[in-house]
Amino acid sequence: MSNAKLPSFKFLIGFEAAARLGNYSRAAEELFVSQSAISHQIAQLEEQLGQPLFRRKGRGVELTVAGGLLLDSVGKSIEQLRNGLARIETYMDDRLVTLVCPAPIASGWLQPRVDRLLQAHPDLCPIISVDESARFIDELDVDIAITLEPLKQPDVFEVPLLTDELVAVGPPQGAAEDVDGDAGLGLLCLEADLTSDRIGPFIRAHFGGLRKAAIYDDPRLLLDAALRGRGIALVSRLLADEALRTGRLRHLAAYPGLSLGTVWISRTNGPSRLPLVREVFDSLLAFSREDALIMSHID
Repeated sequence: MSNAKLPSFKFLIGFEAAARLGNYSRAAEELFVSQSAISHQIAQLEEQLGQPLFRRKGRGVELTVAGGLLLDSVGKSIEQLRNGLARIETYMDDRLVTLVCPAPIASGWLQPRVDRLLQAHPDLCPIISVDESARFIDELDVDIAITLEPLKQPDVFEVPLLTDELVAVGPPQGAAEDVDGDAGLGLLCLEADLTSDRIGPFIRAHFGGLRKAAIYDDPRLLLDAALRGRGIALVSRLLADEALRTGRLRHLAAYPGLSLGTVWISRTNGPSRLPLVREVFDSLLAFSREDALIMSHID
């Protein structure tokens, strides 16, 4: 049976419509064909399968057992095709540029700059994804990837975008400017950092005297706790970028920081899918250079 010839897709479409609507005439209307065309298609399908698929019921039809089994497979397949076609139609919009970025950088650095992107490129409709498994340029509809390490893919142009650092931050209002005063707040940190071979020893060496106020498994929850004034937080500087620039958090410079390395930005090498892709890429690079100058004066 696995070697059986597949029925005509046109026959399957007619069958699915008749089964769903329970009537050959309504199926014909939906598909813009004659009722006799639907009857002929189903008759040919039944002949090829060697099974009756419908039985008459009043003025309509109902499925036989074989018809019900076929509908289960055909209905799911047609729905998948329709969804796939709808997705393709969405991505045909030449205003769309897809950016893939780690969640902390997307929420802390990229998202606050979307308004600047839209001002620079009024026609832009960005698709921002934090799915780091879909970071292969032009392979999974990714135009620009922001990553913690270079992709090193063929035909991909990539350059450093930002540098990141683990920093201590705390609430600005009424907070003492010295380490002893800040220490009373307690420490907020990530569980993964405490168990990290590199970051764990750094925390124990420089923050071991602080009581643990809370431990999180998501950096965005950690930042939220810091914004609520629950303690001193050890966070990625890029995640806390907007909060530091707007004064909602204060960088506690009395505590040392720890480099988290370079963040890279990538696009296809040579002509892009759309001119807008390269324009957005260049804008993000320009933003990073401007912001580096601003951040150097915050401390």
